[in-house]
Amino acid sequence: TASVPPKYKLGFPCLLQKINITCLLKVARRLSLIKHPQCSTLSGGQAIELLAKDGDRMKVSFTTPMGQIYDCCFSFAGLRNEVTRTIMKKEAEEGIEQGTLLSCVNDIAAATQHTVAAHLAKRTHRAILFCQANGLLPLSSPTLVLSGGVASNTYIQKALTIITETTGLRLLCPPAKFCTDNGVMIAWNGIERLREGIGILPPNVGVFYEPKAPLGLDMTAAVKAAAIRLPSVRIKIPS
Repeated sequence: TASVPPKYKLGFPCLLQKINITCLLKVARRLSLIKHPQCSTLSGGQAIELLAKDGDRMKVSFTTPMGQIYDCCFSFAGLRNEVTRTIMKKEAEEGIEQGTLLSCVNDIAAATQHTVAAHLAKRTHRAILFCQANGLLPLSSPTLVLSGGVASNTYIQKALTIITETTGLRLLCPPAKFCTDNGVMIAWNGIERLREGIGILPPNVGVFYEPKAPLGLDMTAAVKAAAIRLPSVRIKIPS
């Protein structure tokens, strides 16, 4: 159930550096997708997803981040830098300046989206295996909830569906109209904590502000110590 604050936080909600949607936004901006006739009214993430449908991700190779780090944290800074270097190389090859659309923009979009989805899928896979090994999931209908802006990307939904089907969970995604800014989820976390009386201070107690609002017991160290190596799962999503 999602009606009370979760008891455990395994590390995968704690993003290192930039979250994936910000990564897609920055890549879209670097590709100048706002100048693309199909993307002028779309957000960066929407533009990447749209162009990726007609792209060939196999024509551009990006490394899935943190492949040798066996925890559930995310990091997209390295991927973003790799994509930027590739864009600069392609611009030089085509003899164009930054701000001009590349001929291979669809392929870069497809490769970027796939790498982001694969990174999310692998870290989530490890989190699920850790939960299953430690009895942290309900016996009846264990569910992975994908929410926020990331849940609006159907390619990422399909990648995580592969993981949930492999591990015996079901994937729950809210309707696209509710997949918006994380600020709503942060506010709702406060509502649930207030209802449960968790971390609530009386009016006469001094308040100390913290930059993070933990969702439960942080088990990042335990997940890392478990060093779970993932079984091979092919993330193949038909266009």
